[in-house]
Amino acid sequence: MTRDLILRRLAASGLPVGSEASRAAPGLGARSDFDLHPHGRPGYVGERTLKPAGVLVGIVNRPAGPTVLLTQRTAHLKKHAGQISFPGGGWEEQDPHLEATALRETEEEIGLHPRHIEVLGQLSLYETSTAYSVTPVVAWIEPPFQLTADPFEVAEVFEVPLDWIMDRTNHTQESRVRDGRRRHYYVLPYQNRFIWGATAGMLVNLVDVLTDEQR
Repeated sequence: MTRDLILRRLAASGLPVGSEASRAAPGLGARSDFDLHPHGRPGYVGERTLKPAGVLVGIVNRPAGPTVLLTQRTAHLKKHAGQISFPGGGWEEQDPHLEATALRETEEEIGLHPRHIEVLGQLSLYETSTAYSVTPVVAWIEPPFQLTADPFEVAEVFEVPLDWIMDRTNHTQESRVRDGRRRHYYVLPYQNRFIWGATAGMLVNLVDVLTDEQR
């Protein structure tokens, strides 16, 4: 999977391509944590105000093949403790757009400077069960670079081969009951890591786009 092929697949899917497009367009066909619910969007979600956020779906250009950059959150955080996520976070007033949010949060969380990052476009907006509307910013990352993780937020930074993510046999579905309601979600169990929830959902969306297949 090359940089140019990723750009072509983003464009073929009707998604914004390039930095300026990513800043202006909302993406095609929003996805959500509720996509696997057997009866569609559950009624208990209702109307709610979503908080905007931006994450970096960073694809690293490695000699052995591209990888996807991910983080594991520290265990003491109040929200999503210990979970695997993309670098990123909530929009702040100083951010001119959500692409800027993703880049700012990435530098703050893992020390990756924007000079190493080429924004290719974005995936569809993704609504989380915690009421965030996430803009996944797809980017090409050129080594060499050095990372300095924020020890308060990030326990580990690691990479997963894109080829492994693209293999749908590595995508599973599970469910659990929380607050009296059953939630269905994707899981990508990589080595000793449990990639699930919104991060797994956005990775499945990435695979849909890059293989030109829509579920």
